[in-house]
Amino acid sequence: MTVTQLKQLLQIGSGSDEVEPSILTEEVRAVFDETEIARWLRASRKLEQAGYGYSVVRRYVRHSVAVGRLVSPIAAIDLADAVSILAIKSGLPTAEKLPAAAERAAERLKNDQLYHAWLGLMQRVAAIAPESMASLLGRMDYLMTHLNVSRLEAWVLAGVRASGGDPERRLRFFEFIDPEAERWLQREAGEVIFADVERRLKIYLAALWGLHNPMREPPINAPVVARRRSSFDRGIIRLPTSYTGFRGQDAEDLYRAAVAHVGAHLVFSGERYPLKKLKPVQVALVSLIEDARVEQLAIRQFPGLRRLWLQFHIAQATGALTAPSLLARLSRALIDPDFSDVDGFVRRGRALFYAREADWEDPQLSRELGGLLGNTLGQMRIQFNARTYVVEPSYRDDNLGLWDFDEDLSQETLEAEQLFDSVCIEQQDEEDETPPDREREEVEEVPDEEQPQARSRSIEVDGIPVARYPEYDYVTGRERPEWTTIIEYLPPPGSAEAIDNFLAERSDVVNRISNLINAARVGRHQRHKRQMEGEYLDIDATIEAAISCRAGETPDPRVYGRWERRERNLSILALLDISESTRDKVLGSELSVLDLERQATALLAHAMSGIGDPFALAAFCSDRREAVHYYRVKDFSVPYDSLSKARLAGLESGLSTRIGAAMRHAATDLERQLTHRKLLLVVTDGEPSDVDVTDRKYLVEDARKAVQSLSQKGIDVFCVGLDSGGDSYLTRVFGRRSVVQIDRLESLPEKLPLLYLRLTN
Repeated sequence: MTVTQLKQLLQIGSGSDEVEPSILTEEVRAVFDETEIARWLRASRKLEQAGYGYSVVRRYVRHSVAVGRLVSPIAAIDLADAVSILAIKSGLPTAEKLPAAAERAAERLKNDQLYHAWLGLMQRVAAIAPESMASLLGRMDYLMTHLNVSRLEAWVLAGVRASGGDPERRLRFFEFIDPEAERWLQREAGEVIFADVERRLKIYLAALWGLHNPMREPPINAPVVARRRSSFDRGIIRLPTSYTGFRGQDAEDLYRAAVAHVGAHLVFSGERYPLKKLKPVQVALVSLIEDARVEQLAIRQFPGLRRLWLQFHIAQATGALTAPSLLARLSRALIDPDFSDVDGFVRRGRALFYAREADWEDPQLSRELGGLLGNTLGQMRIQFNARTYVVEPSYRDDNLGLWDFDEDLSQETLEAEQLFDSVCIEQQDEEDETPPDREREEVEEVPDEEQPQARSRSIEVDGIPVARYPEYDYVTGRERPEWTTIIEYLPPPGSAEAIDNFLAERSDVVNRISNLINAARVGRHQRHKRQMEGEYLDIDATIEAAISCRAGETPDPRVYGRWERRERNLSILALLDISESTRDKVLGSELSVLDLERQATALLAHAMSGIGDPFALAAFCSDRREAVHYYRVKDFSVPYDSLSKARLAGLESGLSTRIGAAMRHAATDLERQLTHRKLLLVVTDGEPSDVDVTDRKYLVEDARKAVQSLSQKGIDVFCVGLDSGGDSYLTRVFGRRSVVQIDRLESLPEKLPLLYLRLTN
């Protein structure tokens, strides 16, 4: 539509009688009725009068008609308001992009309700992240290929929250410069990503091969092909962020297959092969034979690996005779004893490989057989394109770790290097990376003053991942399933004698607690009949008394009943926060916050063991969502003895405070207790935080959700706050009636057991 035509159209919208409405096209008349045409023209005229320029108005006029045809006339008219909002919030260039994006969204959604949800989301993002709207609209086709509207909203809000209010970080997310953008996209699309299975894969590698090599994702700037396959080099294993097309259990099996395969290389492959004068097709075949050789050696030790790997070999003995097809068929023939192929090249490769079974231990066998088969394939005049070749099946690595790239290569050798051009990853400063026997902490860069908690705890090697729990995202209003991982540890034993000495020093407090123990009563209400006084008439006793009166006998005066608690029926779990902040010294004392927590817990345990309540003691800290450390000091099923005291004395401060996950795990122990009342007593000195979370409200809201969930399960949660400035977030998490603030930390040892007795009476 020309500017002249647009001006004429807008004059119609203004009610001018000088212009004939013939400028309206048949498509417009087919989409809108007379009333709707008038509203649409007024909306167009409103945009023009707002001064947004003819470019914005022209794009609205052109694309809104398509929106009306695909969704509804009302949707087309409402688009004008959204264009106006984006023009105000994000600028005219962004407003120009919205109509075209709206047409593409309408074409995908074709539903009025979903379209309006999408349009509303665009307006919300313009209000909270105006600088990112242009990037978001520019990638809308890609996003909506993977996500529906609700998942798109979750992805967008995840980016907003992850930025921590920093516009530059938001822009990096929506431009996919930040790798978290792709990870979140794949997670919302339902794909299994590396971050979800990383810890399980490390355990699997250690259990299978006894290896502890660091695992990484490919660099952000790696080529697409490099991000599709696993790789290993200099002791570091790289795994794709996700395996496109594989979901659920299939994706997890593929990750395990890839890790098992790389582990087989690390165990059975020898020195790297020099390229020398090998042609690209020979390099590919040497790598293929080496893959098959190490897998056969691995299967000898672990026969079940054949079943794991074989499910991904899908090559069939049919189809075009191309180099990638023949290599995939040969790969299957060398691992699948039931696979039969009529092609002479595949049959020869299989015969050569199995004829040398006695030499499978020798890595040079792969070089020998690969060279022979490369010559055979070359004589068949089958073209091999090194730049487009991708190793199959999907679990196999790119074989970069098998080859020695000489820096002084001849021109002939440079031809073979083409095979790796599309997958070669620049290893920047690898010498500075953490050695294979230690895992480098990958912490999001946050300024020192913004770090939620210090990370000083040394890496522990005896932890066992035992459970995964959801985590609540208050922005999306949904729980992320299996988002956090609990790793259980046994605290290193300290001095049980130190606990006993403290109790002896505070004998005055111990005696006072002992006196209060005898008066403590808590349990299920029980009905007691035939009482002299009570809350109600005991029907049976009343009838018997009436019968006695009729018979002329003296009736029994105990005709009342009442409800009483005469037996304790309570289990309690005390959960201690031992994050890095508990290392701080108490003002005017040589004791740390953790020392006071330890002393208070010793007195609390004395009270609980004296009163006979079943109780457990635990502690927690966290190192990102994949490593919430949970320390079992004393379980319900074991006595409070010197071993429990030693574990209590051995607790150390460190890491962060992901309290929601710790409470969910503690609740699983409480749920198994067959008592009327279950109490979780949390002792913490800091706001919920972790190094992988920049939104301070996020973990507070998750902890609040956890408390609500536990309450629904019949578990009472009470908090003792040791941070005098933390009342606002503690009351937000636990509720005002379920929090007590200890202003003077030195009074904690005395107050905590007394608080317990008050709570349980």
